[in-house]
Amino acid sequence: MGIKGLTGLLSEHAPQSISSHEIKTLFGRKVAIDASMSIYQFLIAVRQKDGEMLQNDAGETTSHLMGFFYRTIRIVENGIKPAYVFDGKPPELKAGVLAKRFEKREEAKEDGEEAKETGTTEDVDRFSRRTVKVTREHNEECRKLLGLMGIPVVIAPSEAEAQCAELARGGKVYAAGSEDMDTLTFNAPTLYRHLTFSEAKKQPISEINLEKALQGLDMNMSQFIDLCILLGCDYLEPIRGVGPKSALKLIREHGGLAGVVEHLREKQAVKDEAAEDGKKKKGGVQIPDEWPWEEAKRVFEKPDVTPADEIELEWKHPDVDGLVEFLVRQKGFNEERVRKGAEKLSKFLNAKQQGRLDGFFTVQPKAPSAKNVKGKKADAKGATGSKRKNKEGDAGPSKKAKAKK
Repeated sequence: MGIKGLTGLLSEHAPQSISSHEIKTLFGRKVAIDASMSIYQFLIAVRQKDGEMLQNDAGETTSHLMGFFYRTIRIVENGIKPAYVFDGKPPELKAGVLAKRFEKREEAKEDGEEAKETGTTEDVDRFSRRTVKVTREHNEECRKLLGLMGIPVVIAPSEAEAQCAELARGGKVYAAGSEDMDTLTFNAPTLYRHLTFSEAKKQPISEINLEKALQGLDMNMSQFIDLCILLGCDYLEPIRGVGPKSALKLIREHGGLAGVVEHLREKQAVKDEAAEDGKKKKGGVQIPDEWPWEEAKRVFEKPDVTPADEIELEWKHPDVDGLVEFLVRQKGFNEERVRKGAEKLSKFLNAKQQGRLDGFFTVQPKAPSAKNVKGKKADAKGATGSKRKNKEGDAGPSKKAKAKK
């Protein structure tokens, strides 16, 4: 689900944090991609003309494999080295959200069956996409495929976005790649979106810089996490009556979520009392009795991840015979296309890449100008998040950079 309304807030209040790129301009970058999100995207988007998922002669779904194979080749062809991160066990706090997703899928199945009888082809297609569920088999097949392609795979202890953020923060990769905005909430210094989109969509890659986002919003990392929780995340439903603009206003006025919750509960108690006296109807902002925002914040601040320095990412030559056996013999892919794809992987994964110009510069960090709502200067350490170790060998673009001597 991500963070509701965060993209719009950044576009309005921190436009300098968002930039667009053609994929070819990202050559030389290493990126940790949220594989679980990618599987879901491919199962929805990679389909036949009639809207059904791709299948082989045995009736096995192959949309996810088709998506990973060809779109990863496109990424590699443009000089990017991807590493894919798969979800582990979800946090307990996510159980409620997962249950609601299951209910929605069941409802979509029923609506889909009804549409087959009385609806249009478009209705059937729409409900069919809503029933998509990523299975253990999908994950296992994608991990097998990527291994045969020579692409590194990481299995996260818990959330894939959190592990992607850890790899970027630890300098193993330049950026995290995901459509979920909560990757920023997990303190990813740089987020790439739309990286695995179809080339036919002609959608540019969106890059979001966390430090610039914090500066534009005029808040520190702790306040940013509070804002994301208030907007609505995977662990808690948003508070009814609080939209993106009012959420930002509340965090700024009260300094953080503790103050916001206290203020809203007091306000709600006054309204409830007035309603009991018959002076006013109940309504307005309603905070659920059970709304464990502190637990959600702990998940974002201290996620269950494998430390970056314990992970080695290695890109290898593809196993051509293995790819032919798996994709052609077992899954019914076209052999000529698979072999051509393997040739591209061999050529670009192991080619010596020209260094990026920004790799010859040293970034001069700028102290954030954020102030909290009490008028005190925000803690500089909190405002910038964790610093990224420069193990990857390329630094992001910066307005304040000086050439190394």
